[in-house]
Amino acid sequence: MENLGTLRELQSTLDYLQTIEQALAALPPDLAALATRLKELDKQKTDKSRSLELAKTQIQSRTKELAVAQKEEDRARAALKTTSQKLQYTAAIRDLDEKERIKALIAKPLMALEEQAAALEQALVTIDTELGSIQGQFDELHAVFLAEHANQVQGRKQLHSKLTGLEKMISTQMLTQFHRLAGTRQGKVVVAVENGACTGCRVKLRGPLLHQLKEAKALTVCESCQRILFLP
Repeated sequence: MENLGTLRELQSTLDYLQTIEQALAALPPDLAALATRLKELDKQKTDKSRSLELAKTQIQSRTKELAVAQKEEDRARAALKTTSQKLQYTAAIRDLDEKERIKALIAKPLMALEEQAAALEQALVTIDTELGSIQGQFDELHAVFLAEHANQVQGRKQLHSKLTGLEKMISTQMLTQFHRLAGTRQGKVVVAVENGACTGCRVKLRGPLLHQLKEAKALTVCESCQRILFLP
């Protein structure tokens, strides 16, 4: 049962760490407003960057189509110049008109895409400028905030160091299972049994499971929520 002691210590360390992280995440109104604005700007930048990449891809495709259409128009124009007979001339005129129409159908949306891309690039420049300004304000105020909570910052550092040491004492497989379960159980993996029930999910334990827990020969897991159990 060596692992149980280490796992309990790991759980306790994570609990303390979560408490400190919550305290440090509780930003004052001015900082919180800046943090919110930074998130908004980051999202805008991501969305506009994706739109710009899509526009550039479409521009590349349309440009190739336009090049082909231009060659077809040039060919039709050259054919018109070498045509002397009236019937052939009429057909050549129609062919050139059709090629010009096709080129125009490609050129117009291409121009719109290029204008869209230019607008997106300008918007990204504006966003980056505001991001830099807001980030600078946030970093300055956040540094003051952290200085005011120096004890908690130091405590967080120490807990991270302790966490690293504890994780090295547990097998890779068990550590992976621990963190996977922590992600699905609100961070609570190792829990006490009180009045014959798991305090994680409040389900009563069967007699054989309670007996196994009292024997303390191996790790005991709640049959309902899969948390690791211990008797306080």
